[in-house]
Amino acid sequence: MILNSLIANGEKRIGGSLTSDEQAFYLGKLNAMTESWSLDRRMCYQVLQENFALTASTGTYTIGSGATFNTARPTKILKAFSRDTSNFDSEIKVVAYDAYDSIGLKSLGNSYPTHLHYDQGYDSSGFGTIKLYPVPMAGLTLYIDSAKQLQSFSSVTTVLLMPPGYQRAIESNFTIETAPGLKSVQPEVLKIAKESKALVMGVNLPETISRMDAGIVRRTTGNIYEGP
Repeated sequence: MILNSLIANGEKRIGGSLTSDEQAFYLGKLNAMTESWSLDRRMCYQVLQENFALTASTGTYTIGSGATFNTARPTKILKAFSRDTSNFDSEIKVVAYDAYDSIGLKSLGNSYPTHLHYDQGYDSSGFGTIKLYPVPMAGLTLYIDSAKQLQSFSSVTTVLLMPPGYQRAIESNFTIETAPGLKSVQPEVLKIAKESKALVMGVNLPETISRMDAGIVRRTTGNIYEGP
């Protein structure tokens, strides 16, 4: 993919190759671009549901590769619920920091958690932190729906593992990404980059559910036989 982008830039010719220094440089830029795309929900092609056993009286868990919840670190947690030993599911509201911080007694429990805050703080471990309120009782399993970071590339020969459409979007946009300091990008490439990325975003765009404000909808009583 990198070579294809550089050929479009006019920096390389068909059949050309990259030096080891060039490979390291362009791989870094490519991974930086896909990492940036991962922050946009519309570029994430999959919402993954995972489940993790909760520990009674413990409300804080690290999440990431090698963390307490051992999985790829989510870029964003979209939905959550808990399931007990009777397979009863309880909704958990995903809240921002301010809402979680306003809770007076965060150690309150042992119960069904009603709120989850995902602290995306990033340190050398690369872990995020999930905080639950109230702290869970025994026998609960946490289910989360999350968007994950897009694929990273360890070498120029790494096979792309993304749905159809991503290769064209990545190659054309990476042509633009590598252009500064080299030369201007051709208008045709700019057009392809814009259109291909828009197609990917259109497919991934979450469906919206329209709701009427309770203050707007007139409450009526009646039945299916007599009407309102």
